[in-house]
Amino acid sequence: MKNNKTNFKNYLWILSILYLSLGLFNILFAWLGLICFLVPLIISAFNGGKKYCHSYCGRGQLLSILGDNLKLSRYKDMPRFLVSKHFRYGFLAFFMTMFIIMLFNTYLVFSGASNVKEVITLFWTFKLPWNWVNTSMTSPWIAQFAFGFYSMMVTSTLLGIITMILYKPRSWCIYCPMGTMTQLISKSKN
Repeated sequence: MKNNKTNFKNYLWILSILYLSLGLFNILFAWLGLICFLVPLIISAFNGGKKYCHSYCGRGQLLSILGDNLKLSRYKDMPRFLVSKHFRYGFLAFFMTMFIIMLFNTYLVFSGASNVKEVITLFWTFKLPWNWVNTSMTSPWIAQFAFGFYSMMVTSTLLGIITMILYKPRSWCIYCPMGTMTQLISKSKN
């Protein structure tokens, strides 16, 4: 007898697309990205290891679909330096530095020392004005955090897509900051 029971885990990639789409219409949806930031750490902290990465990561599933199902990947091995511990930990340090800067900018808006910068910054460099968003219904610091966090999420998704195209579908997973952090948490528990 065939089991027709559908596993919800197979469709978590839809949440990644939904998240990115909702952010286009209202930047405040960027706050939902904290789920992708906190849940892997919580699972790992409670002896889940890298279970989030292997079973629940919607971005990893999306990259698999784009690379495997749609054949957008070249299926090449990544260069050795991109696979090295030095690169992974260096990228994690860089990513966390950018996250701290984003939090600091949010604090500046919260304290009144700065105004909201209504821009999405891609690759931590290219600023795209986001003028069609009305953030007047919320505190400026909440909007600033949303712009900064959405910038990080879009940038990391684009990096994942680029490495998926150039190399193997889930190449992003090798140097993903969340994956590196969950791995560090898992190692510290042993």
